[in-house]
Amino acid sequence: MQTAVAQEFPIASQKGHPVGLRVLFATEMWERFNFYGMRALLTLFLVNALAFSEADSSYIYGGFLGLCYLTPMLGGYISDRYLGNRSCIILGGFIMGVGQLLMVLSASLYATNLETAKTVVWIALLVIIFGNGFFKPNISSMVGQLYPKNDRRLDSAFTIFYLGINVGAFLGMSICPFLGDRTDLNGMRMVSAFKWGFLAAGLAMFFGTILFFFLKNKYVVTPDGKAIGAKPDFSKPAAGPQAEAEKAKFTTGAIAGVLVLMVALFFGIHYLSVDPLDPSPIKAWLYPFIYAAGISLAVLILTDKSITKIERHRIIVMYFVAFFVIFFWACFEQAGSSLTFIADYQTDRHLLGINLPPSFIQNANSIFI
Repeated sequence: MQTAVAQEFPIASQKGHPVGLRVLFATEMWERFNFYGMRALLTLFLVNALAFSEADSSYIYGGFLGLCYLTPMLGGYISDRYLGNRSCIILGGFIMGVGQLLMVLSASLYATNLETAKTVVWIALLVIIFGNGFFKPNISSMVGQLYPKNDRRLDSAFTIFYLGINVGAFLGMSICPFLGDRTDLNGMRMVSAFKWGFLAAGLAMFFGTILFFFLKNKYVVTPDGKAIGAKPDFSKPAAGPQAEAEKAKFTTGAIAGVLVLMVALFFGIHYLSVDPLDPSPIKAWLYPFIYAAGISLAVLILTDKSITKIERHRIIVMYFVAFFVIFFWACFEQAGSSLTFIADYQTDRHLLGINLPPSFIQNANSIFI
């Protein structure tokens, strides 16, 4: 069977890319449109429509992003053990779309019932966080499965896929602020317009998910026609002694030790985070949870009995790289908070007689970063 596949799909002679890459490209592009388009408006919406302070809106924004990076651990686990990549992408996409519709609802209620609008936005952000957790880790992992092992096209495939991320982010950061961050003839912000930006983000998410749903069976397949990202089947043994393990193996002692570490880190970071002059519960409780959970999960991965010594060393190298990458992303993500307010208050946004929205300015800056 392997010989027949090798003859039909010779690695060295393959040119171009499978159509499945286009499907994943488009799906990821519309998801990034949704995420970055919503992110461009979030802090401005919290401050101008829901009457949060700039400090509180920044804390909410930071907590939202932190959980968006944390929940993919849960989504990846559920995918690998129970649902598979395909189901998690569809589930996560529709959940995020529903979250954006809840943002639209909050943006429609602020004028008549502010407290209800605030409650709805908390629910909306939580829904988007969990949807992102299901979606984000699963679509990226499917790109490599489109190709045979050692295929020379794989590097360029991920480059193309990442281009889809950038295209979607650019479109979302351009169109959503254009629709949702409007001013009247007197230069006053039209707060009622925020809902149109969130609606555009939600429609993009639904469109990308539906596109994937209808095209996955035909195009998102391996070179020999098998479905990629289907529900895992642990009844079949791994192929050969050098095959990758199908699931992680953690001892009870390792799990218990990591839980103790997480609790200790949580209360330690919480103690260091308490500021009598700034009693924000998000800063004091949510941020310590994000830090403690992230560090503890990183330790837990290293205790996996199914990984080899070489794999463990490679993971440690990735941790070192990730540590330094944190500082870049800490600066990059200011685009949705502090840079937004600088663009709003301290930037001349007039261009060719057009008063550009601050959310457009700050996201234009983030593109060049």
